[in-house]
Amino acid sequence: MLVLDAGNALFKSRDSAQAPDARARAELVLSQMDAQGTAAMAVGARDLGFGVGFLKKQTRQAKLKLLSANLADAQGKLLFPASLVTTVGGVKVGVVGVSPAMAKPTPVGLAVPGQAQEQVQGLPVQPAVAAEAKRLREKSKVDLVVVLAAVPHAEALQLADQVEGVDFVVQSHEGRGQGIAQRQALATVIPSGARGRELAKLLLQLEGTGRFADASVQERTRQQLRLLEGNLTRAKARLAGTQDPAEKQPLEATIARLEASRAAYQKALAGGATDAGRTHLLSYIQLGSDVPADPVVQKWVERVEPPGSAAH
Repeated sequence: MLVLDAGNALFKSRDSAQAPDARARAELVLSQMDAQGTAAMAVGARDLGFGVGFLKKQTRQAKLKLLSANLADAQGKLLFPASLVTTVGGVKVGVVGVSPAMAKPTPVGLAVPGQAQEQVQGLPVQPAVAAEAKRLREKSKVDLVVVLAAVPHAEALQLADQVEGVDFVVQSHEGRGQGIAQRQALATVIPSGARGRELAKLLLQLEGTGRFADASVQERTRQQLRLLEGNLTRAKARLAGTQDPAEKQPLEATIARLEASRAAYQKALAGGATDAGRTHLLSYIQLGSDVPADPVVQKWVERVEPPGSAAH
């Protein structure tokens, strides 16, 4: 199992770092992500409330890696590693992080009188991801490339549509919540959920070659094909049992229509993953009140957000 986060995890909004509990909350989120085995997180706009220095300090001793292939300082020097490579179950996975593009250097962190505020810039997203994906494929020889995209949804769709070498784009920016996997021309966009209310679970079947197909779509198509074949069998039986030309004509038309539909379903299945092909299956685990809280972690949460408070 590989645990990842697409970013925008630390603050409720870009301005919420001003809240009295903001620092304690961000520190708790980062420490718990690390404790739960999160391998990497992309740096999103809502993670920069206390600046780059805060992020680096909080993760200096952590196994959790913060990634961004395009977040740079005012001089254009990258502030975080672009990617990491890890092996899970014998599969070599390349994970790329990417942050929102910015038209010019932008101040981040809290403004302190008499101190210069940190300036960062988001370099163009697509070239950064394309270069890193190519490097991971050619030099690191990874089997799978996942992009943690802390960018607007429209830009994530463009990445999946235009950047070669990427398998999945896990998107986070607007707080869109759960959704469906969206297959684009080259990769599939995965909604990551929002504000820790759900956990996206992506099961991969890696044997075979070619693009990943959505196992849920394949299964629905198979079910529809089975229903259609049952209707076709019954229609043919009715046709064989009648000699009335008035009954034969509509039955023959129905059979022709069903056979055309069957051919279309069979073509769709053949064009997707076969039983030996690569598939993905996306689901969500809702983290509601029915999911028991860890007692120790719950105490830490209540120190930051006391029961009955507006934030709780």
